[in-house]
Amino acid sequence: MDQQKYIQDIKEIREMMDRSGRFISLSGISGVVAGIIALVSAFIAYHYIYLDTDYYSFKVIYLSPQTIQDIFLLALTTLILSIGSVIVLTHRTSKKKGQHLLNKHAKLVLINLGIPLFTGGMVCIILIINGYIGVIAPLTLIFYGLALINASKYTLDDIRSLGIAQIILGLIGLYFIGYGLVLWALGFGILHIIYGIIMRLKYGS
Repeated sequence: MDQQKYIQDIKEIREMMDRSGRFISLSGISGVVAGIIALVSAFIAYHYIYLDTDYYSFKVIYLSPQTIQDIFLLALTTLILSIGSVIVLTHRTSKKKGQHLLNKHAKLVLINLGIPLFTGGMVCIILIINGYIGVIAPLTLIFYGLALINASKYTLDDIRSLGIAQIILGLIGLYFIGYGLVLWALGFGILHIIYGIIMRLKYGS
């Protein structure tokens, strides 16, 4: 009996040490909000690019320079709104849990998240300049997934599963180029909402 209690105490101590070495104040609600923003943006982009409403048929389109510029501005607005909501809601969760928003663990998360995201962003810009528009949506999913996996060792393990799912969707999108925007909406929209709900139920954040 004493031995079992000793083993349980050791296990609890290890879990506490593991949690203390990670940034655990990520907000599940921010995932839901970011997902809704992504879905709205995908809806706007779809109806801006396509004249019909057949969401599931294979698409081959030509984008004018003006259209590309408008879509880029839409993507930038989506990014700013999503990051802003994550920062505000995660800051609120950090205060509840007694963590500083920019402690050393949060900085490690940002660094390991930022490197793949910056690299992916540069790759996508280069491809856009050279006219390879169709692969952009799948590649954003893949690089975002890699970023999540890279950052997951400094935060909640659930982030890794989300990253793997994003990569799988991105690979599917690279094969079925015409479904890129639909898969992007599924990855950045639906999966974020599901992830946010799970985080809310699991951690109360």
